Amino acid sequence: MGEPPGYRPSAWVHLLHQLPRADFQLRPVPSGFAPQEQEYQQALLLVVALAGLGLGLSLIFIAVYLIRFCCCRPPEPPGAKSPQPGGGCVTWSCVAALLVSCAGIGIGFYGNSETSDGVSQLSSALLHANHTLSAVDHLVFETVERLGEAVRTELTTLEEVLTHRTELVAAARGARRQAEAVAQQLQGLAFWHAVPLSPLQVAEDLSFVEEYRWLAYVLLLLLELLVCLFTLLGLAKQSKWLVIVMTVMSLVVLVLSWGSMGLEAAAAVGLSDFCSNPDTYILNLTQEETGLDSDILNYYFLCNQAVSNPFQQRLTLSQRALANIHSHLQGLEREAVPQFPSAQKPLLSLEETLNVTEGNFHQLVALLHCRGLHKDYGAALRGLCEDALEGLLFLLLFSLLSAGALATALCSLPRAWALFPPSDDYDDTDDDDPFNPQESKRFVQWQSSI
Repeated sequence: MGEPPGYRPSAWVHLLHQLPRADFQLRPVPSGFAPQEQEYQQALLLVVALAGLGLGLSLIFIAVYLIRFCCCRPPEPPGAKSPQPGGGCVTWSCVAALLVSCAGIGIGFYGNSETSDGVSQLSSALLHANHTLSAVDHLVFETVERLGEAVRTELTTLEEVLTHRTELVAAARGARRQAEAVAQQLQGLAFWHAVPLSPLQVAEDLSFVEEYRWLAYVLLLLLELLVCLFTLLGLAKQSKWLVIVMTVMSLVVLVLSWGSMGLEAAAAVGLSDFCSNPDTYILNLTQEETGLDSDILNYYFLCNQAVSNPFQQRLTLSQRALANIHSHLQGLEREAVPQFPSAQKPLLSLEETLNVTEGNFHQLVALLHCRGLHKDYGAALRGLCEDALEGLLFLLLFSLLSAGALATALCSLPRAWALFPPSDDYDDTDDDDPFNPQESKRFVQWQSSI
């Protein structure tokens, strides 16, 4: 099938499309996009399950590491105040992991923006297509109504005026038949009228979902950024309570990162399958939802020389009928006006209606050509298969960096706070504060001496 103008499947689409897929029984699944089939759904769920497996292995590794650190640590000699060897390395490894996480957050913001831009381009293309289809319907109904009004009023009046000339009445009736034929042919051009599928509604639904998706990722990115900043602050201040709280928050963000990674991976794989050959799926889905003939859908989605315009016959017959009406009116104006001056007014009105109808007809010819709607189709695919897919891949990279960095930080933070001096909670305490443990001990000794 032909590809939309300006759209070619990218290297990422080909690479992801070539990845093997399997269902829950690990049986191979074809990589064709078929979301309605159970095997394909299981293949995407298996991709999400791989992220869950990664989360489980990560948590097991962290737990084993921390248990080994707590249980297998050699006892400190009493009164030892010197720092343990390797303490600086532990702290700096934790700082490096947090800096990597911050870099991943920047990548995540970029990926979130790219995905949003792709969906916005898709919504804009749908809105423009809806405008084109609505314009076709509006022009058709306006022209048919105008012709019907002309048949009911001006042509009827003209026939009454020309009653005594049989040949002139026959010419007027011929113009009436041609006008009715034009109206009948034009009514068949409003092919999207009464179709249950509305591009406007689809665009609004996409924008609604995208708004909440974008907001959810922004909140996730900001949460991870705050966790990194406050963790670095806790390490700099050697505040044990702040580091403990941020360790718990890092565990929460780690779970969220692995969850988002599974969703992003499944979405990227499914989107690559769709973008590798979108025409087949879109044609079948649109025909199922709208009930339109395949000739019409092939014409607009493929738009090549191998597919002819399904409305060409109607347009040709309408153009001939308009030319015949124009010929009849010219003949009546030449023959009837000198003998029946009262026929001039309805003839002028009919000429004006004919001019407006011809203008609307030329607009319909331009709107019904496949170039406009096919261009919208190509813009929608570029937004979805280029910008949105690229954004998903950047979000996937963010989740991967975030999961690795937070796992490293979770292993390093307990060792880091174990190196903090035990008096860190009282460093900022005033010496005259009665709640200071040292001042309280001196106060008790003073009372005993009294």
